[in-house]
Amino acid sequence: MTDELGPVDHARPEDAGKSKTLKDNLKSSSTWLRLVFMVVFLVLYGISRIVVGTVILLQCLFVLVTGQKNKRLDGLGQGLATYTYQIILYLTFNTEVRPFPFEMDWPHGAPRDNGL
Repeated sequence: MTDELGPVDHARPEDAGKSKTLKDNLKSSSTWLRLVFMVVFLVLYGISRIVVGTVILLQCLFVLVTGQKNKRLDGLGQGLATYTYQIILYLTFNTEVRPFPFEMDWPHGAPRDNGL
């Protein structure tokens, strides 16, 4: 997946076309900054898994008691699923756009509805 929002945040535009050495890569401040963001998103990913598990449990209980889905939990579950997808795309270098709360708004709907 490619982004049309600008240059890759771990490579500077002025370096395009130049062959970089390992030393250059290790000195790249943008790469180190991305690694910091990746650690933050790994923590957020772990938290989102706990919240998703809670939503699953609550939705199951709600369906058992009332016989129908809770619309608010349904929306939260969809938002969390899309957010988790956005985090995974960033962590696997498939996008350079940082998910919520940095560059994107909180997702409201399926990934295709959010421009992904």
